[in-house]
Order: sequence, then structure tokens, then C-alpha cells
Amino acid sequence: MPQQSSHRVAMVVDHGSNPFEMGVATELFGLRRPELDRPWYEFTLAAPSPEVTMHLGMFTLSGVAGLDAVDAADTVIVPNRPDPQVPAHPEVVASIRRAAQRGARLMSFCTGAFTLAEAGVLDGRRATTHWRWAAEFTARYPEVRLEPDILFVEDVTAGTVVLTAAGSAAALDLGLHLIQRDHGAEVANAVSRRLVFAGQRDGGQRQFVARPVPAVPDTSLAPVLEWARANLDRALTVAELADRAATSAATLHRRFRAELGTTPLSWLTTERVTLACLLIERGEPRLDHIASASGFGTAANLRAQLRRHTGLSPSEYRRRFGPTL
Repeated sequence: MPQQSSHRVAMVVDHGSNPFEMGVATELFGLRRPELDRPWYEFTLAAPSPEVTMHLGMFTLSGVAGLDAVDAADTVIVPNRPDPQVPAHPEVVASIRRAAQRGARLMSFCTGAFTLAEAGVLDGRRATTHWRWAAEFTARYPEVRLEPDILFVEDVTAGTVVLTAAGSAAALDLGLHLIQRDHGAEVANAVSRRLVFAGQRDGGQRQFVARPVPAVPDTSLAPVLEWARANLDRALTVAELADRAATSAATLHRRFRAELGTTPLSWLTTERVTLACLLIERGEPRLDHIASASGFGTAANLRAQLRRHTGLSPSEYRRRFGPTL
């Protein structure tokens, strides 16, 4: 069984917190993963008091760690607030400010963005929250650049990382994105398979976790996506994808927008980056071969696209996620 890593993740829970989001964080960061031959996270629940009553009094947590666990964490997760119009616990706000000041990575799920904003850590940053509360959030925190139409936002300002997820289910998307950041695309894909989380919901962010074909309302897209994944080494065009779907290019664009939240070309690029990352992780040393197999054509184009989507050059990605000799 892999040992715990030195990366400490603390999730703040308070009275009324959503048990689903707590379960998401526990599943992603707290569950031991013997199938992965690497250290995993050290996960802790933290609260202002040792007993916390969850949303609607469903159950009570006891023996929860104090907020000193937040002070020791490398990543701090803030869940939803049942009523964002009610101020957050002052001790929670103070602990988040301390975490931000020392450079910890901060992450919120759903209306947890209100707590981050109340702590002042979102000022001048991009962020998202649940669509239902978007207008309220913008009115209260106009200094935050809210992007309400996407699943999650990763904002890196002055070297500090703050991540926000749009809703409870988007916590899974953001959590997998973070695992990919820490452990690479192949590990994130393994976690996704274990979750049986099949939907790749590209909301315009740098989401390149490889997953099975998404479940979409119009199943006619599924075979097109599967065919495209099997032919990424080819110079695929939107017209060719439209022909495979037996529709027009304009209709294909509308379906991609409605069902995947992106364009056909953006989806193709994301899939090509995913494949390139997996080839690097599996030890393929030849950039020209990776570029050809993933459909980028040249090593120069591969470098540009990988840096654009992951923030890393191929050599940097290899050092971080490649096989260890």
C-alpha cells in the first residue's frame, strides 16, 4: 500500500456543510489507493469545534480536528455554505486568511467561493460559483472577476494558486484536475475510472484528464468522439467530424457547445494534449514521435500546445511525471 505523502490537505467543515462535497474530497484525497504505486495525500477534516452538524441535521461529525490543521495544510478546501447571505464563522475566515498569507493552495466547492471572497483572497482574481448565486456574488464582491458559465477556475496570481468549482458535482472535475496537476494525467485517469466518473465536461478550463467517452444527451456524438480519439494522429477537420456525425458543421458546433461546453477544435486539442501527456508519462523519449502520434505534427507545435494547456514544457512535464529509472 502506498504511504501518505507529505502534502497535507485540510477540508474545513462547519455547521450546515454539504456532506456530498465532504464525501467528494474524502474520496479523492483521503481514500487509500493501493492500485497506485506512489504516496498519496494526508487528508484531514477541520472545524471550529470538535462536533459539527451537517446540512439539515442529517448527522453530526465528532472528533473533528481543530483549525490548527488548516494552519499546517498545503492545500485548504472550503465547501459550500447553505446560506451565503449568512456570514462565515469568523475563525474559519481568519484561518483562510492565514493560509493565503503563507502561500497555501486554496480551493472552494460551490458557494464556498463566498467564504474565500469574505476572507479577501479572491480580490482581483478570476473565480466561479454556483449559477444560482452568481448575481448575488457579483453584487457583493465586484472586485472578483466572476466567470459563472464554467465548471471551475484555476487562478495563479503572484505565485499563489486559488481554485473554485461551480457546483457540488463540479467538485469532482476540480478535484481530478488537481490530482492531474500533482500526479499526472495517467494517475488522474486511474482515479477517474475507479470513480466510474465518465463525463468529460470541458467548460473552457485547462481540463485534460483522460476519461471514457462522455455520456451525452444526444448519443449520436458518442461514436464520433470515439472515432476521433482513435484517429488523433490524423489532421482531422471539423468538416470531417461533421461528416462522421451525418450533420452540418454548424450543427456539430451547436451540439458540442450544448453537450460538452466547448468547440470541436478545442475538444480535439484537449484530446491531443491528453494523449501527448500519456505518451510522455509512459516513457516515450522522441518528441517528433509524440507530436506525430498526437496529431500536433511538429515538435515545436507540441511544445507550444503543451505549455499552453499544462503550463509545462515537454522536458519539464517529463521530469515531473515521467517514469522513474
